[in-house]
Parts: sequence; structure tokens; C-alpha cells
Amino acid sequence: MMEHLVEARLDEIRRLIGKAEDDPLKIVGVGAGAWGSVFIAMLQENYGTFREKVSVRIWRRGGRAIDKGTAQHLFEVINSREELLRRLIRRCAYLKYVEARLGDRVLYADEILKDGFCLNMIETPLCPLKVVTNLQEAVWDADVVVNGLPSTETFQVFSEISKYWKERVTAPVIISLAKGVEAEFEPHPRIVTPTQMIYRATGIPLENILYLGGPNIASEVYNKEYANARICGSEKWRKPLGKFLRQSHFIVWDNSDLVTHEVMGGLKNVYAIGAGMVDTLTKESATSKSVYFAHCTSEMIFITHLLAKEPEKLAGPLLADTYVTLLKGRNAWYGQKLAKGELNLEMGDSIKGKGMIQGVSAVKAFFELLNQSSLSLQHPEEGKPVTPAELCPILKMLYRILITREFSCEAVLEALRDETMNDPRELIEIAHSHLFFQPSLLGQKPGEA
Repeated sequence: MMEHLVEARLDEIRRLIGKAEDDPLKIVGVGAGAWGSVFIAMLQENYGTFREKVSVRIWRRGGRAIDKGTAQHLFEVINSREELLRRLIRRCAYLKYVEARLGDRVLYADEILKDGFCLNMIETPLCPLKVVTNLQEAVWDADVVVNGLPSTETFQVFSEISKYWKERVTAPVIISLAKGVEAEFEPHPRIVTPTQMIYRATGIPLENILYLGGPNIASEVYNKEYANARICGSEKWRKPLGKFLRQSHFIVWDNSDLVTHEVMGGLKNVYAIGAGMVDTLTKESATSKSVYFAHCTSEMIFITHLLAKEPEKLAGPLLADTYVTLLKGRNAWYGQKLAKGELNLEMGDSIKGKGMIQGVSAVKAFFELLNQSSLSLQHPEEGKPVTPAELCPILKMLYRILITREFSCEAVLEALRDETMNDPRELIEIAHSHLFFQPSLLGQKPGEA
């Protein structure tokens, strides 16, 4: 019964895309971080048995060698799981892991991904995947493309992809998982989200570019812990794709407000780094974390009201997504490690075993953008000109800790305990007044907002 339901969903999406009976639906993941790999693995597990109707593959760059320490850890993971061990033996793939453990062979990230091991998530083995290292081969005829790249790489990679799509008659559908933003300042200050980057790079119609986000941790979702997500974008695609992506443990709802969800996807990573710092510095004090949560969510609400006149409320799945990211995610982990002194800023924001810490670039983008004097307005109570960034003390302090490096991690507590800090409700009221609404921050004219 369940298999018939799954096949019916596949047939429906094939019909909407216009696939001929003998032409498989081609789904391609671009980027093989933790969430991107899990997302493709879930599609492979759900639909991969229908080989004549669908092809699922993932692209990642070749040539990334795995160090001996990681190879040793991977070997331990393999030998601790009988089912995994048997699978590798059946595939005649076990010996190479023995040789890598002994230091007699070098393994590569694309090589182990074929066996189901994501470099950023070694302890959560996935199903075997079809991996392609040639970008043109991976994407040239793709029907559905899943963007699993960091926001910092999205424009560059999709600019290259656009070269291979020049002869296409029909546009693919693109689902972006990227949670980050970039900023640009000419000809005027504005935020650029990953879906906008993809549109700029490829010219694919905006109705074909969607964003998927939700309150989930990649390894937990793959291990079938119950989770939900939202796919945002045009009604033409979000509703059928929501049904196509839905599984018994992974419920996908649809929503029209792409802007708020995508911006929140970047914002939550900003404040997750601070949450990790507070967690460590206060020895996991629930009281301190709740104070931080109140202030950071008020800043998030304020910032989204700068960008959209009536953004989706920070409630339900949006609030849950923020909560789980602040509680347990790579950005929160990064904040914890910085506060413990186990990592330092000189190591950069691409961390071994975790991948790109997208919150760092997002802190820079949001603060520098919102601190532009051209965005200054009269403060409704104090009557003096202020930039939006000045009303976001936590964002400002994270910028001074992570980007300009004026302060140590302890300064985030000083910002939180500042006696002049206003009630978070006041910032939310300013947001709801629409005084600071700036449609130009998303490249919109006032009439388009």
C-alpha cells in the first residue's frame, strides 16, 4: 500500500514536469554537506527503487583527501555496526577502509560518499549514493536541482551551472536548502538571499526557485526522528513538491512567504553562535539562556520587519526552527567551542568535521548592511537618528567579537546584562510600527514590497 502511494507521488511530479514515459526524472543534489547529503539520501531511499522512473545523484568536488585521524574514526564507526560492515563487504568496499586505517591508502570525500559517508557527519552513515564530481555531467539535464551549498558558494557554482543550461528548452525546478545571506552595498545597500543568487546566476524563472527549511538536525532526520519542514515559493511548485518530499517521519508543509523564511534561515545561524557562547559561559544556565532567547528573537523580528511589511510571524515552525538551531546545531556548537577555547577565530569558519559555519558570514552581512548611515531614521522615543544595527545590541556585539575581534566571547554576557538594555517588547513594537520598513533592502521598489 505504502509503495503504491510513493509511486503515485513520483508519477504526479513526473507529470507536472512533463516527463516522457521512458525518460527518468533526474534529481541532482549540488553540494554534499550534512543536510544536502541527508536530503538526497532520503530521496534515494524513498524513490530509488523505481529506477526506470527516477534517477538520484549528488555532485561534490573531487580531490578532497581524508586525513588519517578521520580515516581511523571512520573505521571505528564501520566496525561498530554489523549491518554497515556487511554492506561494505558485499560491495567489496571494506578493504580500502582497512588500508586507510593502516595508513597505506588515502581516501577521498567523494569516494566515501558513494558508500554513504558524509565527511561532515561521519557517525551517521547514509545509504550508498551515486556521486558525480564533474559538475556539467551532474546538472546539464537535471529536472530537479537541490542546492546544498553554503550561501558563500551558491552564486559562484550556479554561475558555472548556467553555462551548461544555455541550450535548455525547459527550466529545471530548484530547491535551495542554503541558510545564509550575503550583503552588497552598490548601488544601494541590500541583502542577497541564496534564491536570489540562483536567479541572478542562471536566469531561471523565480517561480521555479524554492526554499526549504525547518526545525531539524540532519543526522536526527536521517535516523527517522519525527521532523517537519516548510517549502516556500510559488504555488505552482510548492504544493506538489511538498507532497513529493513528504515521508512518514518528515512532514513538509508549504508557505508563500519565501522572504521571511529564507532570511530567518540566515538570522537563526547568527544568533545560534551567541547562544552557544552563553550556554558555555553560564554553565548551561536555563535562566541566562531564556534571557538571551527573548532578546535575540526580538532582534530577529525587528530585522524581518525591515525587509517585509507583513512577514510571517516568528511562531510555529519558524520559531521551532530558531529554537532547535540555538539548542543544537553546528553554529551553536561553534559558539560553545569558541567560548571554551577549543577553537579560535584564526581557524576560519570552515571547520573539520562540521563544514562551513554559515553564521559567521551572516553576522558580517547583516550588521554591515544594517549599519549603513543611509538607512538611519529618527528613533521613535529618543528623537535622534539611528541605524537599524544600533537597535540590535546582540548582533552588534557578535560582530565585534567575531568580525572586528575587539572583544572576547565573554562580552556577549556583558551585552546581555547591560542595565540600559530595553525590554524586548519595545523593539518588537518598533518593528510592528513599520517605521523602519526598507523594501530596498531586498532590491524592491516600495510599490513591489
